[in-house]
Amino acid sequence: MTSNHTDCHYCLQSLHGRKYALREENAYCVSCYDSLFASPCEECKQPIECDSKDLAYKGRHWHERCFKCAKCSRSLVEKPFAAKDEILLCTECYSDEYSSKCFHCQKTIMPGSRKMEFKGSSWHESCFVCQYCRQPLGTKPLITKDNENYCVPCFEKQFAHHCYSCKKVITSGGVTYHDRPWHKECFVCAGCKTQLSGQRFISKDEYPYCVDCFSKLYAKKCTACKKPITALGSAKFISFEERQWHGECFNCAKCSVSLVGRGFLTQQDDVLCHECGSAS
Repeated sequence: MTSNHTDCHYCLQSLHGRKYALREENAYCVSCYDSLFASPCEECKQPIECDSKDLAYKGRHWHERCFKCAKCSRSLVEKPFAAKDEILLCTECYSDEYSSKCFHCQKTIMPGSRKMEFKGSSWHESCFVCQYCRQPLGTKPLITKDNENYCVPCFEKQFAHHCYSCKKVITSGGVTYHDRPWHKECFVCAGCKTQLSGQRFISKDEYPYCVDCFSKLYAKKCTACKKPITALGSAKFISFEERQWHGECFNCAKCSVSLVGRGFLTQQDDVLCHECGSAS
C-alpha cells in the first residue's frame, strides 16, 4: 500500500512514496512491519512478509507455498485436509493412514463424511441399512440377529414370536408353554391371574394354575391330614377304594408304621399293618 502517510510509526522514516502496512491505525514501513508482526511459517520457519499470503490454522501460520500435505507434499491450498497430532495431511493420505474402514463394504470412511458406529464397528451412513428392507437405520432402534441388523418392523415381521395370549410381538425373553410362546407378564394362573414365570405351577386341561388355585379347585384331599395332594415334583400318593393319602401319611392307624410298599388290612375307615390288624 502506497500513501502520503508521513512517517513509519516505529522507525520514524518517511513513508512518502513508499509501501507501508497498517496495524491498529498506525502505519509501518514494510521492513518494520515484517520484523515486528510477521508470523513465522510452520514449515520453513521464515517470517511471512506482509506482501505474502498468510495461511492460518488453529493459531499456526504458513506461507502459501509451504501449506502442503506432510506425506505426499501436495498443496493443501483451497483443498480439504485433516490434522493428526498437529500434522496436516490431504484427505487421501489421512484416509490411508487413519480412517476407519466400513464394516459392510470395507472401503475407507473419508474424513468429513458421516460415520455410523455400532458395537465397536463403523459404517458409511449409506451402508448402515436394514438387512431386509435396505432402508437406512441411522439412529433408529434396531435389532441384531446373526450379525445382521434389522429395523424393528422388519425384525418383527421376519423373526419375532407372537404371544399366544395377547397376540403381540415378543421382543425379548418370554415363556414357552405347550410349545406356544407367551410374554412373561401374560403367562398367568388361569384362576387368580398371578404371574407364573419362575414359579411352580400345575397344568389342568392345558391351562396353567398356581399351586394354591390348583389345590383349591382340583386337588384330591389326603384322607389322613386333609391337605391337598398336588403331586408336585417327585411327591407320591397312595390311592385305595376312592381314598387318597400322601405317601408320608399312609401309616398304620395304631402303630403309625409306614404302609407304603407293604401289605395292610382295613378296619372300618382305618388302615392297619398286618401285626396290628391280626391283634384286633
